[in-house]
Order: sequence, then C-alpha cells, then structure tokens
Amino acid sequence: MKKNIAVIMGGYSSEVEISIKSGQVVLKHLDNDLYNAYEVHILKEKWFVLKDGIEYPIDKHDFSTEVNGKNLTFDFVFNVIHGSPGEDGAILAYFDLIHLSHSSAPFYQMALTFNKRDCLSVAKNFGIQTATSYYLNKGDKVDIDNILEKVGLPCFVKPNNAGSSYGISKVHKKEDFTQALEMAFKEDAEILIESFLDGIEVSVGVIQYKDTIKVLPITEIVSENDFFDYEAKYLGKSKEITPARISETQKINVSKAAIHLYTSLQMTGFSRSEFIFIGETPYFLEMNTVPGMTEASLLPQQAEIAGISLKALLTDTIERNF
Repeated sequence: MKKNIAVIMGGYSSEVEISIKSGQVVLKHLDNDLYNAYEVHILKEKWFVLKDGIEYPIDKHDFSTEVNGKNLTFDFVFNVIHGSPGEDGAILAYFDLIHLSHSSAPFYQMALTFNKRDCLSVAKNFGIQTATSYYLNKGDKVDIDNILEKVGLPCFVKPNNAGSSYGISKVHKKEDFTQALEMAFKEDAEILIESFLDGIEVSVGVIQYKDTIKVLPITEIVSENDFFDYEAKYLGKSKEITPARISETQKINVSKAAIHLYTSLQMTGFSRSEFIFIGETPYFLEMNTVPGMTEASLLPQQAEIAGISLKALLTDTIERNF
C-alpha cells in the first residue's frame, strides 16, 4: 500500500516563493510507485492541501484534511519550508507532538542551526574557525566606531534568523553602515555583524544516505556580485563549480570540519554548510538545514555528481525515517 507523503512548503518568511519552487521539484521527483504525494502549503493565514487547483484546509489537531468527502491522513512529512516555521524547527516540534515522522533533524537542532549567532557560538566551542563577529538586537545602542574597530571594513551585516541572503549587506564604508542595519532589521530583530573573509567560498553538502553520513562533492562559489546574494543564488549571477577548484588539503580540511559540525550537533537529514578558506583553513559561515531543492539549487547538483539521483535521495530519506 502506498504511503501518503505531505510535502510542506511556503512558510512565514520572505522565502515563501523559493520554498514553493523547491516543493514543486520534490513533488516531481518522488517515486509515484511507492508514494501518494500531496502538495501542502503552510502559510501564516492558512494551512491547506492543494489538489487539482482546490484548497482543502488542514485540521491542525492531527494534520489531516478531507478531500472529496474522504478523510486524508499522512504517513510522513517532507519538509521543504525555508525559514520559519520549517527551518527554525517550530513546525517540527508540532509534528513530534502528534507523532508524525518528518524528513528534517530534531526541532532543537533545527532551531539552533537557524539561529546564526547561536550556531557560530557552538561551532567555536567545537574548535571550528569562524569570522570575528558582533551581535546587535533591535533597540540596542549602536556604537558604530566600536563595532567597526572590532570587525573592520568591509564587513557583513546579516539578519540572524533569515535565509536566501535576504537582508544581508556588505558594507565598505562607515557611511553605509546605518542603512545596512535598517535593511537587516526589516528581516529580524537580531543582527549579526561579521568581518570580511577574503578567500575561496565553498558549499559543503552533508547527508545521511544508505545509513552512512556522506560529504557530497564540494561546490566552489564564484559570485558575479559583491557576495553570494539572492541574485547570485537564484538568478544566475554566480558560477557554481563542482567539484571545487581547491587543493587536496583544503578538501580534506573542509570535509572534516563539515562532518565534525554535523555529528557534534547531532544532526540528521540534509545540511549544506558554507565555508571560506583562509589559506588551508576553512572558516565556517552558516549551516542550512532545509537547503534549496530547485533545479538551480546546490545540494541536488552535488548529489547528482555523486551518482545519487534526486528520486533515490528522497526515497532513502523517507524509508530511513519510518
């Protein structure tokens, strides 16, 4: 008997449209011989199953719905929500409460890795190198000279809890710092300010596959823009070179760092971590636990180069979590 799979997409953040695109790709590649796949939109104003252009409201009591007069329940949830409430773990805690299996890591790990400041602090404790950073909360007194004395110029101003490079600015001049803060605070009430690391940027996918933790082929990021921003990620303004043009020592070092971080945080499921090399040493930037699954996304490209089809990857994820 086929399992009913809810592919949840949308979310409550600026990443709604990207999440829906990712969800459509997952739906396309799920094995129809094994699963009945359902498109489920999780939005601030409503949760619903979309089938044949009709919205069927989700009963939040047990995550069920009624389609054509018949009760529909799910055996598994494939989480493709970038941002809140999917990537920050909120909806995963709900699924745990109603005993519904899902594709992501436990909710605590998701919350920790989504919070860039907390994740960097924990990574440092595990011996992972990171950029020099400064934290601000909305309403804090801002001493620009003190901040820039610590992190230097250029620097990055980032929302703490956001993805897809929304709200991020690279600041070259002191005069532009206030505008960068305002842009970041539109996305989040917590801000992370980091020193600029001038080196090769790479993206490292780590997955569980066939009961092993596997590092996928490493991707080098070469942005046409000033940094790997939204345009570079989704609108073709970057070159993504897999495998990365790095030395064997760099490859070994960044693979060890990615695995060390994944296992130390007790992660499960997919992750894609960003690093910048200073010499042979990888400096950790952030971890994405609901990486993009569109045709332009890195993790599916990395898996394909590793000889793992998206269909095989999705099937393995579902079957391993039952």
